[in-house]
Amino acid sequence: MKVVVVASQKGGSGKTTLAGHLAVQAELSGSGPVGLIDVDPQGSLADWWNERAAPNPFFIQTAVPRLAADIKELAAHGLELLVIDTPPALTSTIAEVIRVADLVVIPTRPSPHDLRSIGATMELVEHLGKPLVFVVNGASARAKITGEAVSLLSQHGPLAPSIIHQRVDFAASMIDGRTVMELPGGSRSAKEIVALWDYLETRLSGTRRSRRLPMVPAGLRDSAPAGEAKVEGRA
Repeated sequence: MKVVVVASQKGGSGKTTLAGHLAVQAELSGSGPVGLIDVDPQGSLADWWNERAAPNPFFIQTAVPRLAADIKELAAHGLELLVIDTPPALTSTIAEVIRVADLVVIPTRPSPHDLRSIGATMELVEHLGKPLVFVVNGASARAKITGEAVSLLSQHGPLAPSIIHQRVDFAASMIDGRTVMELPGGSRSAKEIVALWDYLETRLSGTRRSRRLPMVPAGLRDSAPAGEAKVEGRA
């Protein structure tokens, strides 16, 4: 079983939407069974899943202190992929979540403030020796800042080639527990998510250990109760 952690210190980077979409696309592409864990106290991913009519992905209720043990149990029961959504903060709890990751996905919007905020996340992932991938998320089409973000991020770690653009269908689909891939019509948004998952799947299958990341430049720096894992699904 592989574990993907979606993490970013910056709020509003689109972690929850991306986590849900990646989990669903992994199921659609035949990489399941897929499980979801939400360790963000706001519970936005759990709220989305509760609105969802489709049976997959599974939602797993657990607690961070039991996460490592529960992951072993879930793998023994045949789960192939686990996607974990995290809160917009870097705490000892987030460090414990990143510790179990096979790949850390760091979404960032192409804005100066968002780009400056990734430094602390990079440093934590580097310290824990985990592979990472940057994802440019919520981009505006043909905006100059998007190209600048791509150039900057690619200098400091692997960057997903699929840029996720800001579109209304992402928010609209999440209202009732769906994703853009499950809306009729085959939108550009859906194609971007498909391409992103294809890339991440390649990284997961080919990466066991991270390369040493460069030091983060100054310009990128920012000055549920414990118990057995509970897997929820739908008949």
